[in-house]
Amino acid sequence: MKELSLHILDIAENSVKAKASKIEIDITEDTAKNLLTIEIKDNGCGMSEEFLKKVKDPFSTTRTTRKVGMGLSLFESAAQQCDGKLEISSKEGVGTEVSVTFALNHIDRAPLGDMAGTMQTLVGGSPDIDFIYRHKKDGQEFLFDTAQIRETLSGVPLDTPEVILWIGDFINEGINELN
Repeated sequence: MKELSLHILDIAENSVKAKASKIEIDITEDTAKNLLTIEIKDNGCGMSEEFLKKVKDPFSTTRTTRKVGMGLSLFESAAQQCDGKLEISSKEGVGTEVSVTFALNHIDRAPLGDMAGTMQTLVGGSPDIDFIYRHKKDGQEFLFDTAQIRETLSGVPLDTPEVILWIGDFINEGINELN
């Protein structure tokens, strides 16, 4: 994938399929440590210990529409090419956490990409799920939380076109303020 945001979208969509009601996406850029960290955590159904052991194998998937699941293995490969790693932990009935690190300034690291579009897609497709997106850069933080937005809008659905457009603008402005 040409952008890390597409990997994030893929993992978060897996969380939706795992019946998560809350999905947290944390991105931390630390220039002093030359480290980019991406964490995706959900409270979905989780995975058995047996499946967790083989989940990074592209030929291990729970999908019924095809026999391969490339998402985690491609994400891990992208991290390893940039002096990073992918770690995953999961517990049945509790949820799953994926943590991926990259050397921030590595020449082969894909750009983060369109996080606003990623969040618009997630919220528009699953407006009843609580999404929390935190983006930290060198001590500054931007927070997007659908529970707070839902409370402010008092009854207006999050998948309303005007709200989805506003979400994109809000996230883009928040990320730009970090730079």
